[in-house]
Amino acid sequence: MSDKLKLSDLNSILKDLDVESLEGVTIEGDIELDIQGGGGMNPAMAYALGHEAAQISLHVANIARMLGYPVDQLFAQGLGAGGETAAVQTPAIEELLQAKFDVARSSEWNTPIEEVTLGATSADGGSRGHTITLGGEKAMPFYFDAEMPNRNYVTMDVFDMPISMAKSVKSNYEDVMGDPAEWAKKVVNEYNADMVTIHLISTDPLINDTPAREASKVVEDVLQAVDVPIVIGGSGNPQKDPEVLEKAAEIAEGERALLASASLNLDYERVAKAATDYGHAVLSWTQLEINAQKELNRKLMKQCNVPRESIVMDPTTAALGYGLDYAYSNMERIRLSALIGDDELNFPMSSGTTNAWGARESWMKESPIKEDSDWGPREYRGPIWEIVTGLSLALAGNDMFMMMHPTSVQVLKEITQTLYGNIEAKNPDITNWITAEV
Repeated sequence: MSDKLKLSDLNSILKDLDVESLEGVTIEGDIELDIQGGGGMNPAMAYALGHEAAQISLHVANIARMLGYPVDQLFAQGLGAGGETAAVQTPAIEELLQAKFDVARSSEWNTPIEEVTLGATSADGGSRGHTITLGGEKAMPFYFDAEMPNRNYVTMDVFDMPISMAKSVKSNYEDVMGDPAEWAKKVVNEYNADMVTIHLISTDPLINDTPAREASKVVEDVLQAVDVPIVIGGSGNPQKDPEVLEKAAEIAEGERALLASASLNLDYERVAKAATDYGHAVLSWTQLEINAQKELNRKLMKQCNVPRESIVMDPTTAALGYGLDYAYSNMERIRLSALIGDDELNFPMSSGTTNAWGARESWMKESPIKEDSDWGPREYRGPIWEIVTGLSLALAGNDMFMMMHPTSVQVLKEITQTLYGNIEAKNPDITNWITAEV
């Protein structure tokens, strides 16, 4: 019989006929290998040929098994001369195939993130000891296929009056909470803050209703106490904040502060005008909605004439336990859209990482649900909550973090600067990993 039949076809025929075993049957014929192409045997062709040979062996083994031959025993022990079983001799690997691993920035990432400089030195007409620059990325953060020109920065929160806060946070500031200038000194000199955010929360009509001009004197005190760039925030009251930020911007004229913030639910035009009149940048704040972020950025640029190099975005941080996955996805989408050319989104991003302290798991002593397992000591739990929130959003493309706990700041800065390359990565001893304690 001269017809050709594939082994896979023979195998299928036997299965279709429900043949479990064959007796007194001889199968004769030649095996033909159809190898496409020509030339030398390169690694890819050798791999493909090996794959085909393996498939043939499987079909032959199935047929042999139907014929009653102990195939499984054969595979387990190896086949020696004359059909007897013998130990398989595995050849030693003498050298690995040479292969080149290349990476490159995605061809779609053709729009760099806008660079925004905060702070002004004496040469710039200000009094800051140095400036910081956010943005400038041409890829997602920490990728080694594109240079990350500027590292991440941390600005630590200072308030113009004592406020209620988690015990593990408050214990670090009890000696300075009545003096914003001393508070600012502490976060810079002891806790290594890159910037200071002064929150003028006493201006809220529902708190102290401090007049805007009086509150702005606190900004002046902080500027004299430290020489790092500053962020100026109001109380969050949409009626009062524009006036407060106007007065604060006037006091800080020439210092290139970041006014926090312009949003769609207040008179953003007043905030934008104060920034442009007195030489500051604007924090464009929206709530986890990419189209709202685009709308506000567009209005700041085209309606209020804020220069592109004076806009930083805050798309809102939903912390760990509060929807961190959504905040991450939102920031990542913003950054990817920016890199592929959306000029309404290619600005640096800021995270209100302190929102992590709003999650009950970060500050409550234990779960209010009796059936819950032990949450562990909140002295550790709270800082970890803030660290995980910040680090997650750093990987999504965030450039600046507003934070509170000194330990959280220290850990986040060490991790991000190690990834950035400012700090040499340590090689930990893992030989005792079973018994190691953290």
